[in-house]
Amino acid sequence: MDNVLLLDTSVGSLNKGDDIIMKCVRYHLEDITKNDYILTLPTHVSPFHWYQVMRRSNRVKVYSEAKHKFVGGSNLLTMDMLTHFPQWNINIFNCGPLKGSILCGVGAGKGNKINGYTKMLYKKVLSHDYIHSVRDERTKKILEEMGFKALNTGCASLWTLTPEFCKEIPTHKADSVILTLTHHTRDNKYDQLLIDVLNENYKNIYFWIQDKKDLNYFKTFDNIQDIKIVPPTVEAFEKVLNKHIDYIGTRLHGGILAMRHKKRTIIIGIDERARGMSETYNINQVDRNELSDLEKTINSTIVTDVNINFDRINTWLNQFIHQQKSESDKVTKTRDII
Repeated sequence: MDNVLLLDTSVGSLNKGDDIIMKCVRYHLEDITKNDYILTLPTHVSPFHWYQVMRRSNRVKVYSEAKHKFVGGSNLLTMDMLTHFPQWNINIFNCGPLKGSILCGVGAGKGNKINGYTKMLYKKVLSHDYIHSVRDERTKKILEEMGFKALNTGCASLWTLTPEFCKEIPTHKADSVILTLTHHTRDNKYDQLLIDVLNENYKNIYFWIQDKKDLNYFKTFDNIQDIKIVPPTVEAFEKVLNKHIDYIGTRLHGGILAMRHKKRTIIIGIDERARGMSETYNINQVDRNELSDLEKTINSTIVTDVNINFDRINTWLNQFIHQQKSESDKVTKTRDII
């Protein structure tokens, strides 16, 4: 049994969206890792002290020699790893055990130019042998300019949404809806309008807290007394998604998880990320500045037809599956000789 290391972007995160991403990453890696022993390390929190790496302890050696090291999604890459708190919290002194890491649906943060130190660090850590899976063309370009191979597969949270799967998502309005808001991209006028429209069109409204501060923001609005609060766990969210319910909200990955549960979903676009996902993958989105049309959209027929390039996803996954088959063949041949 081989060791496989999973670099977990949900540990130390302030946003339950990272829990959603990691849940999806684990699901889609199952066929690759089902016969392996899964080790985990955090990304947002530093995985090693430089002294542990220098001493080359047995535990560090185990991580270092893992067959594969997968980095699970999110907006992980940065243009400047000298920032005070990089999303991937590694440095030149402690990154050694992570050499050969393989990206799985990873994106890059803001910025146009990557600095020299950051390039050096990524070249030390990221695999030069395997193709990396990234969530957008910009991240793909960044990696290719550093000499890596990459495919734009989209976020792993989207990989279930095949045409056949999407056909099973309802097209007509349910009686209930689950709402999300985003505290760090506030717009009191339009978010109040969103709440008012939902009150007028649904019998039951739930509010899921994807980030703790979302609750404080939610409490600043009027007409919320009948809205039921859902605790800030993915499990609590999924329990509500098991009902006959729609999803309408500003949280992108909350909406993607709702679609994975075959729920009619409208993402309220609040930034370029949501708008870009809508343009690239045909996700049903209404821009927050255009909420005057939301009631009409809610009461219309909505078809979910997410546009994912599954050939790219399969190309990325198959590089590990083919390796497993090759290794299995070698074992069989050895046994035949014996």
